[in-house]
Amino acid sequence: MMAGNRRQEIAKTIQRERVSAIIRTADQETASNAMQAAVDGGIRLAEFTLTTPGAFELIAEFAKKPEIVVGAGTVMTPEQAQQAVGAGARFLVSPVCDAEVLAESARLEVPTIPGASTPTEMQRAHELGADFVKVFPAPFGGADFVRAVRGPMPHLRLFPTAGVTPENFVEFLDAGCVGVGFVATLFTPANLSARNYDAIRDRASTIMGRLKAWSASR
Repeated sequence: MMAGNRRQEIAKTIQRERVSAIIRTADQETASNAMQAAVDGGIRLAEFTLTTPGAFELIAEFAKKPEIVVGAGTVMTPEQAQQAVGAGARFLVSPVCDAEVLAESARLEVPTIPGASTPTEMQRAHELGADFVKVFPAPFGGADFVRAVRGPMPHLRLFPTAGVTPENFVEFLDAGCVGVGFVATLFTPANLSARNYDAIRDRASTIMGRLKAWSASR
């Protein structure tokens, strides 16, 4: 498969899967076990933030699992993008829209999801070639904000990762988001502290069940 086609195929997979699990924690072993619990619950997009200790090792570990599409989060520099892709990341996410990171992602032929908060920032990310736009931080008004933005700009492929919960994520999909990411509402601080991976697995399973029901109703 040609490199350009690979990027397109990964982007299609992200859009098809719609739900990503995003881990940000202070312990590498906990991050690995928690993400495996999410995978056991049915989630197939796994994002390790680079602020997590051992993030590149975690990316390499999960990149070996054929059923998983693994990505890197909090990618802030071209060098981090290179290292993440070298470790096996197949998509790159950032809390900001940085032109150099987007250009490097294009060179590396991997989808990129930069962060943006305002319609102007979202449009800039789109014009710079972002495959998707991460709505960050959590938008005031939630899904209603998404509807308001996409009214005049339906071309934006929005992927919120803050303010998304197992209870409200379908509202974001109904508003036109191509997908959503779960951070602390999937990997709750209490579950991570207690190493309660069963609870994480069950929550992931509930999310995927709701996604399946939503997809069937379309």
